[in-house]
Amino acid sequence: MPKLLPTLAAALAVPAVAIPRVAFADPNAASPPNPTNPTPVSNIVVTATRLPMAVADTPDVIVITRDQIDQRQAVFAADVLDTVPGLAVTDDGAFGGVTSIRMRGASSDKTLVLIDGVPQNDPSDPNGAYDFSSLDLADIQRIEILQGPQSSIWGSDAIGGVISLTTRELDGWRAQGEGGSLATFDGSAAVGKTTDLWAIGASISGDRSDGVAKADGIGPPNPYWEWTGGGYGRVTPTSWLTLDANVRYLSSYASIDGYNAETFVFGYTPQYYTTRTWSGDVRAVAQAPWGFTDTLSVGFYDIARSDVYIGYPADSSAYSANAQQYRFTAERGAPSDAFGVIVGAERDNASGTISTGQALDLGTSAGFVSLRWRPFAPLTLSASERYDAPDTFKGAATGHVGAVLKLPQGFSLEAAAGQGFKTPTISEIACDFCFPAGPSTNLVPEHAIGWDAAIGWASRDGRVSAKLTGYQLSVTDQIEYAPTFPFRYVNIDHTRTNGLEATLDARLSDELTLEGEYAYTDARDLDTGTEMLRVPLNSGSASLDWRRGPWRASVGVRSEGPDADENPSTFLPATRPGFALARVSGSYDLSQHVTLTARIEDAADTHYEEALGYGEPRRMILVGIRMKG
Repeated sequence: MPKLLPTLAAALAVPAVAIPRVAFADPNAASPPNPTNPTPVSNIVVTATRLPMAVADTPDVIVITRDQIDQRQAVFAADVLDTVPGLAVTDDGAFGGVTSIRMRGASSDKTLVLIDGVPQNDPSDPNGAYDFSSLDLADIQRIEILQGPQSSIWGSDAIGGVISLTTRELDGWRAQGEGGSLATFDGSAAVGKTTDLWAIGASISGDRSDGVAKADGIGPPNPYWEWTGGGYGRVTPTSWLTLDANVRYLSSYASIDGYNAETFVFGYTPQYYTTRTWSGDVRAVAQAPWGFTDTLSVGFYDIARSDVYIGYPADSSAYSANAQQYRFTAERGAPSDAFGVIVGAERDNASGTISTGQALDLGTSAGFVSLRWRPFAPLTLSASERYDAPDTFKGAATGHVGAVLKLPQGFSLEAAAGQGFKTPTISEIACDFCFPAGPSTNLVPEHAIGWDAAIGWASRDGRVSAKLTGYQLSVTDQIEYAPTFPFRYVNIDHTRTNGLEATLDARLSDELTLEGEYAYTDARDLDTGTEMLRVPLNSGSASLDWRRGPWRASVGVRSEGPDADENPSTFLPATRPGFALARVSGSYDLSQHVTLTARIEDAADTHYEEALGYGEPRRMILVGIRMKG
């Protein structure tokens, strides 16, 4: 524990970026909450649980609202997720380097990502992980994070947890632009019309930068750009039926550095990486007999990515994948009701290519049920059960139980336990890049079990709240690439994470709010006794947010202790040094419709690396404008 104290002290000594938390405001509110009369936390409803629940009755959940995204002036999802306790965010170089999130110590492929309920994990990626590097927040209304195994709700991949993003529906228009250091510019525009009977809207956003050298300090800067477009529609043709649809498109380019396959040295490489994705869904929601609401949806996800090594076509590669999800659910019971239930069935189909260009398929059929029961006012119980039947592997049943008990004097107790599993990916099944060549044999799905317990407290007036959570997550049959001959994918690892998470939210006055968080994450490979890669043992942050009339300001720090990594040149174990980053941001409302913004990232001009050997920008100054009508 000696290393814990310096990190915690650094986190609390200097206020930091606005930390995502369970907010007091309704997530759909267009303006910030009135600090003298905050909206009760129980008014926020979580939808990533499949069965909608009040956030105050749901263990292991954090909600990031649109107001919090705007307060931080965040452009990408990683900009707000890097201060969520229990999440380790790393990138292989800023501005387009592959960005991974590890939840509660689990490897990045065990984080399931959803946009409007549609899975975004890449079926053609070797381990099925999602790359957060270009996930733009311009069209996002809110983010819900469910920590711990959630396979009983969402099936495969949800071992560490789920990050669910919901796009927003506008009634009017919004536009913003921001530019500054490294010739960086981001902008967005959106327009929509909303009534009780119908809605329609579209949005577009983009970002570009001259970037930095992704091989830290080696070679020229690596430029980056991305743009995202989306649209939605909703219509209620009858009093009992609503139809809606969403579509989202992303295109990105990033010049990258890495391990040179010709010279066998890590550094500058004449490489660039492109990605193009489509995703969306079509949904019908009907009011059925006996108080049920039936939902039928079809979701899709399509990705094409390429890694181009200029002048060396043999070292270049291209991959593509697509997936479809067919779901039916029947739900009964509002979040305020004493009892709620949802039952559902779904079919997931995925196809992806490997390095040879061959396309392979995976499919899973599943059924699930989730229950919520409030036997008496202070106690809320929840439970879910799911059975997944993959086409290629033996079926698996997973469950989850949770409880929230509200005690006198503002105290509350939470507890949850759940199971997770993850089927081998297309690349792992085909044993892509294996030697000797040939498909894998005897692979089985990965399995997990996790539990946590928390104590919380909130003052009577809602101005101060705190929470302390302890947890354990154990993963068995983890699939790894064997380090010795024969070089193949095998079930060899057993990992375990023991952790503590602490959060504090204090409204010091009507104008000033202090927030802090700390995470202790001891993630280890039990077979080797080593620390899991890129998961800092200690991390924390704090923020001081001020608001008066048209003015807003935020100042703070985010700190991470050293973590286990590997030398990108030798691939041998190494330690990435810890760091602390200061940040300042502010805004001024010129009118009800126009706001000026400014922010300084890495205000202390600190040299640091999120991942060992990969470059990050130093101090950046950006100014911008937001408009709405």
